[in-house]
Amino acid sequence: MRLSGLLLLFGLAASGARAEPPPPEIAAGFEISPPATGARFMAVTANPHATEAAVAMLRQGGSALDAAIAAQMVLGVVEPQSSGIGGGGLLMHFDVRKQQIDAWDGRETAPLAASTFPFTDASGAPLGFRDAVRDPRAVGTPGLVAMLAAAHAASGRLPWAVLFEPAIRLAEDGFAVSPRLHRLLAHEGRFVDPALQAHFFDADGRPLPVGHRLRNPALADSLRRIAAEGTEALRCGPLAEAISDAVRGGLSADAADARGLLGQRDLLAYAPIRRSALCRPFRDYRVCGFPPPSSGATTVLAMLGIWQALPAAPAPDSTAFAHRFAEAGRLAYADRAGCVGDPAFRPVPVAALLDARYLARRAVLVGDLAGPARRPAGIECAAPGEEGERPSTTHLSIVDGAGNAVALTSSIEDAFGNRRMAGGFLLNNQLTDFSTEGANRLEPGKRPRSSMAPTLVFDRQGRLYAVLGSPGGSQIPNYVAQALLGLLEGGLSPAQIVSQPRLGSRNGPTEVERGRMAQDVIDGLRARGHALREVDMTSGIALVVRGGKGWIGAADPRREGRAGGE
Repeated sequence: MRLSGLLLLFGLAASGARAEPPPPEIAAGFEISPPATGARFMAVTANPHATEAAVAMLRQGGSALDAAIAAQMVLGVVEPQSSGIGGGGLLMHFDVRKQQIDAWDGRETAPLAASTFPFTDASGAPLGFRDAVRDPRAVGTPGLVAMLAAAHAASGRLPWAVLFEPAIRLAEDGFAVSPRLHRLLAHEGRFVDPALQAHFFDADGRPLPVGHRLRNPALADSLRRIAAEGTEALRCGPLAEAISDAVRGGLSADAADARGLLGQRDLLAYAPIRRSALCRPFRDYRVCGFPPPSSGATTVLAMLGIWQALPAAPAPDSTAFAHRFAEAGRLAYADRAGCVGDPAFRPVPVAALLDARYLARRAVLVGDLAGPARRPAGIECAAPGEEGERPSTTHLSIVDGAGNAVALTSSIEDAFGNRRMAGGFLLNNQLTDFSTEGANRLEPGKRPRSSMAPTLVFDRQGRLYAVLGSPGGSQIPNYVAQALLGLLEGGLSPAQIVSQPRLGSRNGPTEVERGRMAQDVIDGLRARGHALREVDMTSGIALVVRGGKGWIGAADPRREGRAGGE
């Protein structure tokens, strides 16, 4: 396949100019929910049902990890477009007794049959991004359940099966279709998978209305099986067969639908990885995030390092702040594109990318006007390449009564993933996260680069200070970095942090949130030479911050999140 075809596949002109990516998961309102306070514990998730499940586990004496697993299983029921059994995730866990941070990697892997970039039609012509997302070859080996099980074996308190009870009840008894889910279904229009179409649309092809009680007995059965059998339920047996059949069996008579790569040997071979957290100082704090194959922490920490090397920070709502933040992101994303991938396949120069002297040299490039990203000599990385990472993801942040914490970001990649259903859950399309070339190119068994950035913050005494993260595809590092700056030096309250207008650069145009950025800031950025795009920015910051003797939790108003504490 010629490079020009690959570039066109992921929205790049053959000349090398960056074209605009496909539209993200659609915006679905802006509804502010009040922050919650808790003297003992705090949970912030992307849906009220999931927050209730987390709080219920914490009240039973469960750990932050127990609460996170229960909440995640519920999210797979009530927020099926974003995450679930058929996807993957990255989890940061802080054990207060051991003073230990674990980074649990449940990222999907490329099937062993994957050998070259697969998204072409029968004639060898490249598929457009929309078609690639829906192609059976886009499905990676799910890793979420295996990761959660491994983390639970290390740090759980409650029995594994107990953690599935809230999700099983909701799947069996049903839940009211939310305005967000309805709008996403209306935006989708229809599904080719007949099981998926029948589940989410009525007999006349209309999306289920808001308030419709949606039951999913097939998912309830799958959850019961996983609760009883653990990860073996997805490695072999009926569920594994259902996944393989959904990917390889096709959805219609069209032969192109039967070219899936994922098989049962991939499910048998999958293993989560327990990694070491990536931590760096910022001001009087220590910020810890997820290492490669995630580019979340490397990008966020690089932005903070560049920021720290610059003069005194401007006010968070000023043009000067927006300009500096966009320029720091432009530089950090330039290094992300060429350098970060799965470290099992190519070493990632993390120490060099986050070296204070290197970031100080990067900071020198931030002038009064917008400029192109450049890489100083000294770090050898591959040609950057491009991927189609999408923002249909979810995040939860939890602190338990003992002070243990979890930041979990999980995803099936695009909204409704690969648009295939197995066992009542949606399958991912994570292979579209691979780049066309460079450190993140597709290889068998490889984990695609992620932008997920589950983050823990510690104060100067080493005490846990904050837990946060966000969905949002490749915009996640900008969302998290902006939240950290507001929290650690901007003097913003948790409610202000989750609600502030979003902005940033991904080494392309400077993006500002449509309809929410002040006009004087927009005019000021243009005056400084920024090429601006006003776009919907569907962040979903879930923030827990130490407040007095307890915790404050706040959920991003752009989604359906809620905070709950006690």
